[in-house]
Amino acid sequence: MAAASTEPPRLKQLLERDPYLEPFRTDFQRRYSLFYNHLKNIEESEGGLDKFTKSYKTFGVNQLADGGIYCKEWAPGAEAVFLAGDFNGWNPSSHPYKKLEYGKWELFMPPEDGQSPVPHGSKLKVVIRAQNGALLYRISPWARYVVRDEDKVNYDWVHWNPPQSYIHKNPSPKRLKSLRIYESHVGIASPEGKVASYKNFTYNVLPRIKDLGYNCVQLMAIMEHAYYASFGYQVTSFFAASSRYGTPDDLKEMIDVAHSMGITVLLDVVHSHASKNSEDGLNQFDGTDSCFFHSGYRGNHQLWDSRLFDYANWEVLRFLLSNLRMWIEDYRFDGFRFDGVTSMLYHHHGIGTGFSGDYNEYFGLHVDEDALCYLMLANHMINTLHPECITIAEDVSGMPALCRPVAEGGGGFDYRLAMAIPDKWIQIIKELKDEDWNMGNIVHTLTNRRCEEKYIAYAESHDQALVGDKTLAFRLMDAEMYTNMSVLMPLTPVIDRGIQLHKMIRLITHALGGESYLNFMGNEFGHPEWLDFPRIGNNESYHYARRQFNLTEDDLLRYKFLNAFDRDMNKLEERFGWLASPQAYVSEKHESNKVIAFERAGLIFIFNFHPYQSYVDYRVGIETPGKYKILLDSDAGEYGGHQRLDHNTEYFSEQYPHNYRPNSIMVYIPSRVALVLHNVDIPK
Repeated sequence: MAAASTEPPRLKQLLERDPYLEPFRTDFQRRYSLFYNHLKNIEESEGGLDKFTKSYKTFGVNQLADGGIYCKEWAPGAEAVFLAGDFNGWNPSSHPYKKLEYGKWELFMPPEDGQSPVPHGSKLKVVIRAQNGALLYRISPWARYVVRDEDKVNYDWVHWNPPQSYIHKNPSPKRLKSLRIYESHVGIASPEGKVASYKNFTYNVLPRIKDLGYNCVQLMAIMEHAYYASFGYQVTSFFAASSRYGTPDDLKEMIDVAHSMGITVLLDVVHSHASKNSEDGLNQFDGTDSCFFHSGYRGNHQLWDSRLFDYANWEVLRFLLSNLRMWIEDYRFDGFRFDGVTSMLYHHHGIGTGFSGDYNEYFGLHVDEDALCYLMLANHMINTLHPECITIAEDVSGMPALCRPVAEGGGGFDYRLAMAIPDKWIQIIKELKDEDWNMGNIVHTLTNRRCEEKYIAYAESHDQALVGDKTLAFRLMDAEMYTNMSVLMPLTPVIDRGIQLHKMIRLITHALGGESYLNFMGNEFGHPEWLDFPRIGNNESYHYARRQFNLTEDDLLRYKFLNAFDRDMNKLEERFGWLASPQAYVSEKHESNKVIAFERAGLIFIFNFHPYQSYVDYRVGIETPGKYKILLDSDAGEYGGHQRLDHNTEYFSEQYPHNYRPNSIMVYIPSRVALVLHNVDIPK
C-alpha cells in the first residue's frame, strides 16, 4: 500500500513550542505517514494492533487448553521445517511443519491420553532444511526458556510449561510522578564471587532498595544472552528470561515482591541489535543471512560485532512488538529502557559522528526512519494497551521530539537519559583543579535540556562502573579507598575531599539535572571497585563481578556515610517532589566564590564547591519570604561531614532583593558543603 501523506494531529503544538523545527515539517509528516500506514495495515491485515502484538501466544511452541501443542515459525529461507527433541527421540523428520504463506510454517500436535506430547522440561530444536540441503538445528526465536549445562558451550531450548506457574498477587504501582531509579544487575547483586540469583535479589536486595528511597528498579541483562560478559547486550533469546539467575517463576516472584513494596520495575530492552550466535541465537535462523536482519553489510554493526534488525520487515515488527507485550503481560514489567536508540535512529549508528545540536543532524537521508517508525509503533502500542507503563530512550544524539507524543510527530518516549551529565563530571574531575571548576558550565550542563521533554539525570551509571573506566568515587579517592576508608584511620585530605564532593555531585545532579534520577547499584555508597565480568582476560574471575553491600553495614567503614546521605537525599525528594516540579530557578553561579544557589519545589539549594573558603553571612536570593531551617546538610556527622552547622539555626528572610529575587537570607555556608533549606512557615 502506498503511503498517504498524513500530518500528526498535534504537530502545530510541537512547532509552536520549538519554532526551529518548522523547516523540518515535511520530515515530521513523512515519519508520521510511515507510522500511520503501518498502523492502518496492521488493522486491515492482522485484525488490529492488539491481536498483532499477541503473536507470542501463537508463534514458537505453545500449549493448548486440551493438552495439544501448536507450533509456528517464520523461516522464509527454509526449504522445510521440523520439530525434534526428547519427545520424539530427536528424530529430525518425524514432525514436519506445514508451509503457509509469507514464509510461515505451522505444526499441530494433538494431546496424547489428554496429556501434552511435549513434557515440561524436555529439550527441543527447530530443524531447518536450508536451501543448500543442510539440516540446521535451531532454537526457536520465540523460545521462553533456554539453559546451558556447565560442560556445554551452547544453550539448550527447554519447553517451559510447569503444572503450576507463579501467580502474581500484587497490582502494579500507579505511574510515578518522581522516578528514582536503581539501575541493577541481578547476577552481580551479591558480595560473593558468583552469579547471584533472582531469589537473592528478591529477599536481600529489594529491601535495601526500598530502604534507600528508590521507587523504581531498572533491570539489566534479563533477556537471555549466551555471553555473560556482554552485560546482557548481546541477546540470543529475546523471549527468555536469563536462566543463569533462576527460573521464569523466580523472576515473576521477584517482580511481584517489588510491586508489594510499591517499587516500579523496568526492563532494559535491547532491540537495537542481536548476537551473531546462530547455534543459540537469531542469526541465520533460516539458513540465510537475512530473515530478521538486513542482509550483507547493512545487517552488521561494525563496532558491536552484532546483527542489525530490518525494521521495515513486517515479521520483524511482529517479533519485536510482541516481545515487549510478553514482558509486560507475562512478567508484569512496568516499562522499558530502550538501549542503543542512537544506533537505531541513524544509518551511521552514531559511529564516528559527533552531535553539535544542529537540527540538520536529526533530519535527512542519514536518519533510519524505519527504525524510528518502529519506536513510534512500540510507544503507541504501550501507551494504548498499557498506559501506566513507562518508556525511556538511551539516545546520546539529542533527537528533537523523541520524548514528545506520537500525535505531535514525536517518538513517544516518556523520558530520555541526560547522557551529557556524567561525561561532564568525568571531564571536570579528570582535567580541572578544584579551584578551576566552572560553576556556570556545571549549571549549563545540568539545565540544558529540551523544553517539555523529561530527562533522567545521573552522575554515573553502569557505563562508568565498567573496567576500563572509573566510578566517581574511584576518580576522587583512587587507591586510598583500599587503605583509608576506616574510621579508625585519620581522615586524609584525599578521602575527605572524595566523600564531600561525592555527596555534593549527587545532590546537585538529583535536584537540578532532570525530571527523574538514576543510580547504578553500589555507586550510592562509593563502591570501591569497578565492574568486570568473568572472561578470558581475567582468568574467568568473579572477583569484580559483584557488589560489596556488606561494606555499608560495617560501622567502622566510611562507606556508611555515603549510603546514609543517598538514602536521606531520596527520602527528601519523596517528601517534596522536586523531580516532578518545574525546572529550578538558579539565582547564583558565582565563579570566584564557587557557589551555586537555586530554588526548586519550594526548597533552597546552596552549594559551596570552594575547596577551602567558607562564608559567614552569605546572602542568597529567594522568592518566598519566611523563616527557613536546614533540611539536609552534607556536612552533618552522620554523612561523614565536619559538623560545622547548627541545625537549630533559624534563617529569617529580608525584603532585600538579591540576584533578581525579591527577598534574601543570610547563611553560613562552609567549604565543600551542600545545604537544603525549607520555609517552616509553609507546612510540608
